[in-house]
Amino acid sequence: MDTPFSGPEIYKQEFNSKDYYDSYYSSNQGALLGEWTDFVLRNFHQIFSSGNVKGNTLIDIGAGPTIYHLLSACEVFTNIITSDFLEQNLTELKKWLKKESNMLDWTPCVKFVCDLEGKSVNLAEKEEKLCKTVTQVLKCDVLKKNPFEPLVLPPADCLISCLCLEAACKDVASYCNTLKSLKDLLKPGGHVIIQSALNTTFYYVGEKKFYCLSITKKDIEKAFVEAGYEIVNLEVKQREDKSKLDISDYDSIYCVHARKPCSV
Repeated sequence: MDTPFSGPEIYKQEFNSKDYYDSYYSSNQGALLGEWTDFVLRNFHQIFSSGNVKGNTLIDIGAGPTIYHLLSACEVFTNIITSDFLEQNLTELKKWLKKESNMLDWTPCVKFVCDLEGKSVNLAEKEEKLCKTVTQVLKCDVLKKNPFEPLVLPPADCLISCLCLEAACKDVASYCNTLKSLKDLLKPGGHVIIQSALNTTFYYVGEKKFYCLSITKKDIEKAFVEAGYEIVNLEVKQREDKSKLDISDYDSIYCVHARKPCSV
């Protein structure tokens, strides 16, 4: 039976940030800690350490309650704006940035990135650097023409997003329209890096089941071209760990790196 689309009101009422963390990122049972986080963190490390993607401002769209995907960005950007649609997720982001006692624990991911950077003993310094680099935590709605309405943000050098668009978009046409809107947030020549999952129809957060847009590699390539981007690279990795298909049924994960044309 197909999972019905999970609209904004369902997310507001039923999405529990702590359950999401426990389901996917906790060190004892997280379904995404390992194969997914390693893929994401290696990709961001490689892209940002290459010297080809850097600048002043990076915008993070739809962070959920997570910060792990920003750990490499703080090395090459001086201003990170992170965001999410849900107040409960924004609350968790602010807790971590303020180092409150009941914050979510991202130590395994921090250690992984520090190891990639050859700074294994500097976990606290890495966290402090990210906290200082994140200058704003904003509410966003990716389905709006301006996701940060009523705010109008200055164009950014780079935009990233992880596991967001497939949850928010009902179909591929909506995914493409969202990409067009996100392009307006970038400077000409600016970069966009999106990492997520392919061929997913659902995911659980605790006992709650949420819709996910089942999108293919061809769909993504077509959507980025139609939205007016130049694709730099698109990597797909097949899912190896099949032990938790009952939590989410994705069959592979992807990283797409694209650019807004300089002439636009």
